[in-house]
Amino acid sequence: MKRTAVAASAVVLLLPLSACGGDAEAGDSSTVTVTVGYQSKTINTVTAGTLLRSLGYFEKQLTSFGDGVTYKVVWQDYATGAPITAQMTAGKIDIGSMGDFPLLINAARGKQLNRPTHLVSVTGYNLRGGLNTIVTAPDSGLSSLKDLKGKKVSTSVGSAADGTLVRALQRAGIDPNDGIEKLNQQPAVGASALAAGSADALSQFVAWPGLLTYQGKAKALYDGAQLNLPTFHGVTAREDFAEDRPAVLEAFLKAQAQATDYLNAHPVTAAEKVAEATGLPAEVVYLYNGAHGISTFDPAVKPQLVSALKQDVSVLKAAKLTGDVDVDAFVDDQYVKKALGASYGKQLAATPPAAASEAWPKGAQETRTFKSPAQLLSYVAAHPDGIRAAYVPDATTGTLWFADKAVWVADGEKLLPFVAPATAQAYVDRHEAARVITYADALERVS
Repeated sequence: MKRTAVAASAVVLLLPLSACGGDAEAGDSSTVTVTVGYQSKTINTVTAGTLLRSLGYFEKQLTSFGDGVTYKVVWQDYATGAPITAQMTAGKIDIGSMGDFPLLINAARGKQLNRPTHLVSVTGYNLRGGLNTIVTAPDSGLSSLKDLKGKKVSTSVGSAADGTLVRALQRAGIDPNDGIEKLNQQPAVGASALAAGSADALSQFVAWPGLLTYQGKAKALYDGAQLNLPTFHGVTAREDFAEDRPAVLEAFLKAQAQATDYLNAHPVTAAEKVAEATGLPAEVVYLYNGAHGISTFDPAVKPQLVSALKQDVSVLKAAKLTGDVDVDAFVDDQYVKKALGASYGKQLAATPPAAASEAWPKGAQETRTFKSPAQLLSYVAAHPDGIRAAYVPDATTGTLWFADKAVWVADGEKLLPFVAPATAQAYVDRHEAARVITYADALERVS
């Protein structure tokens, strides 16, 4: 029997256990169903989810086996990592992708329910923490974290964005439990609460802060990269599935590596593919996933990320979401090492590309890169009707942001962009000649 790979559409209802976990479908011992849980709009996971699915690389890898088995891939889309973990521990999802804090909960629940899981690869990461951002309403008078004291802040408890909120408040001298009124909400609900005025601020993960800012529905209050602590998303697999179907897991990781190479080689096209699949604006996808985007994509399980994961445990324990988590036992990179082969060591040592300013001209399939924000501004000023999007890196953290949404500072001849007003003001306070200016003023200065 010739083996084929079939991509099944995402389903909402729970699948019967017999259709997952590598089990054969009833009455057909030559068919194996592999169920993949992903988060289509958490675009830091696209190389193991949205982009990978659209490219069909996993199915192609399975088709190459030639073992007389028909492999059926079922993709299940969720808004957060929590339901993926619930399905994995029920034996109904084999492979899933989620953020660092949800990964720890995944590890804890798997051990607790005797359905152990393992972190097998990384999707996207930011070594400073720039994937999470705290935003406020566009007309909000809040300008720093200290202004959040006593305010209502929406976040998703147990997410990496909640971890950023907790740590940021602690550094600002605010008790994360008693100093604010925390609203535990899904990202979309939190966005609605911010718009309605029932939340004063929103702490969320990619791509919500960028999306709301791009839409003019929010402005940045705090850049998560100010914490200077790595954040990342990764791939987790059930231990029994990995042991029973190691070749299938290896095929998934090979396909993920292919999708990563595609994204890095064709960042604009990849952004447009993800945009088409998710309904997100391509300009927002590119902010995170572009050539110099906030996220760097690499399947290698880097030591810095494992170290950060260990530091995250204390935050979840304090929130009583987990007990101790044996991170070393949870991390298992043997499969991705085998999948990547000789290139694994090189990828393990790879570093993110240098920060740079970029302009995306209308109708172009490539962006233009500039050595300085001022050069970018000159280009934008010279093409007032020809720019689809313009991006600049924060002068302090390197976090990429929309040029027209950034906080600009003039310091003599220098024009410096910042994601949040507090970091801009901190620079101004240290430099006597510096002052905050509008984006229009910045463009005028280079015209």
